[in-house]
Amino acid sequence: MRLNLLGAGLAIGLILAGVPAMAHHSFDAEYDSTKIANFTGVVTHVDWQNPHAFIFMNVKDESGATKNIRVELGPPYALIRGGWKKDTVKIGDTVSVTNGALGKDPTLNWVGAVGNTKLVLPSGQQMGLR
Repeated sequence: MRLNLLGAGLAIGLILAGVPAMAHHSFDAEYDSTKIANFTGVVTHVDWQNPHAFIFMNVKDESGATKNIRVELGPPYALIRGGWKKDTVKIGDTVSVTNGALGKDPTLNWVGAVGNTKLVLPSGQQMGLR
C-alpha cells in the first residue's frame, strides 16, 4: 500500500514538473522574423509575468480600423537587467514598436520581440524588448 502511494506521488510529481515546459514555446512556431512590423498605438494592458511579459496596444491599421495587438517581450528578469521597471509602460501611454516580428497567424494580431526590437516611450527613450 505504501509503495503504491509513493509511486502515485512520484508520477503526479513528474507530470506537474512537465507542465511549465509544455507551456513554453518556440519563437519560430509563433512568429516570422522575416516579416517585420513598425507601429504606434495606445497601451491598453501590461502583463508582467513569466516566462514572458506582454504589452497590449490599440493600433489603427491602414483603413483606420483599430486592432488590439499583443506584443510579446522577454522575461521580466531580462527586462529589469535592461533598465525596465514594472511601471515603465502605463495604460494610456502612446508608444511605438520598431522591428517586431509578425505572428504567423495574422488573425491573432501578435508581434514578438527579436534582438533589435525596440519600444519607444512617450519621452522618446528606446527600450529593448528582450
